[in-house]
Amino acid sequence: MKSILHPARAVALGFLAAIVIGAMLLMLPVSHAEGRAASWLIAFFTSVSAVCVTGLVVVDTGTYWSGFGQAIIMILFQVGGFGMMTAATLLGLMVNRSPRLRTRLITQVETHSLGLGDISSVARLVFVVTLASEAIIAAILALRLHFKYDLAWGEAAWSGLFHAVSAFNNAGFSIHADSLMRYAADALILLPIMIAILVGGIGFPVLHDVRHKIGDPRHWSLHTKLTLAGSAILLVGGFAAVLLFEWSNLQTIGAMSTADKLLSAAFASVSARTAGFNSLDIGALTHESWALHYFLMFVGGGSAGTAGGVKVGTAAILVLLVIAEIRGYPDSEAFGRRVGASAQRQAITVLVLGSVMVVLGTLIILRVADFPTDKVIFEVISAFGTVGLSTGITADLPATAQLTLILLMYFGRVGTITLATSLVLSERRMPYRYPEEHPIVG
Repeated sequence: MKSILHPARAVALGFLAAIVIGAMLLMLPVSHAEGRAASWLIAFFTSVSAVCVTGLVVVDTGTYWSGFGQAIIMILFQVGGFGMMTAATLLGLMVNRSPRLRTRLITQVETHSLGLGDISSVARLVFVVTLASEAIIAAILALRLHFKYDLAWGEAAWSGLFHAVSAFNNAGFSIHADSLMRYAADALILLPIMIAILVGGIGFPVLHDVRHKIGDPRHWSLHTKLTLAGSAILLVGGFAAVLLFEWSNLQTIGAMSTADKLLSAAFASVSARTAGFNSLDIGALTHESWALHYFLMFVGGGSAGTAGGVKVGTAAILVLLVIAEIRGYPDSEAFGRRVGASAQRQAITVLVLGSVMVVLGTLIILRVADFPTDKVIFEVISAFGTVGLSTGITADLPATAQLTLILLMYFGRVGTITLATSLVLSERRMPYRYPEEHPIVG
């Protein structure tokens, strides 16, 4: 098979094509609120951020773009979250034709399905869960915005739909300049958005597994168990840490009631891992909270969902590997299963490549921009993890720095393994193996 037809390469090129088309549409005068063409950098940055479901912006989405432009942005992060090749598979299913093997292979790469037999069912699940979740959340938000905040029905419906789609796809785009800070004490706004973020970010293979084996968790796959356990630990740990670091910070939650503090801390823990919405002023967080966000954004959410980062499963595998090494065990084990050697190698590869990208991105931006190192690190990890949270410097960065963030967002969305695989012409099978030796480590 020719390299250009490699499934992983098709995924990478599919996202790139969507980005280019999106940028061209955003450059049209009709997309701009004032009826003039946007610059290529603004349009390209916004398109990349939308398709890569990041949420970093260089202009205010609600005032810079027209209704048409906002609709284009929403479509882009819907496509980016839903997946290019998953959409192609569904088109085949809708006309009662089985997807071609080529498309099934591409979809398998993108959704991380365990086998070709799962492709059709996973694709259907993606379609149903996506549209149903977005419709329900949009309706809840629209009703709340109309009756609580007196928005006209049309405005409430549009705002509810935009934020629901953005939340489920973990895009972090908002038509409000302050994101969701105006709703920091409104549980009926934040809780539905949190649910959408969690469902979209947990990963479709996990949803597929749980749906078919909901009555017997013992038969869930190791991937599902690691993802759910890891996500729970990160959510609870992040929630507790935000409360600890921000409890007395009057610029964030210090002046809030106890109930509002709990709500804001929970939302921050959920959103920090990949969604990019903020109900608190990120620039006003303590340095300890910034460090916490570094970690949460880098880890991200579940594989084959709308989340970014190196993924929870990857982090869990690495933790198990370290535990096994410390205890002197020959294998990494969890829930009565051994972690495969190839999965361990892939986890290490993802960690190393992700770390290298973050370090290089930070060094490049520090070279061309005069901003504090901690803020630059925050923006870089946010871009790589396709999170979208910002300390407020993204719009003020020079073009070279913004282009660096563009590369990080693309790399983070396509994925380290997928991107690396897409660059390989073919799988290499060596006809020999060298003698094994053990260099000194540490």
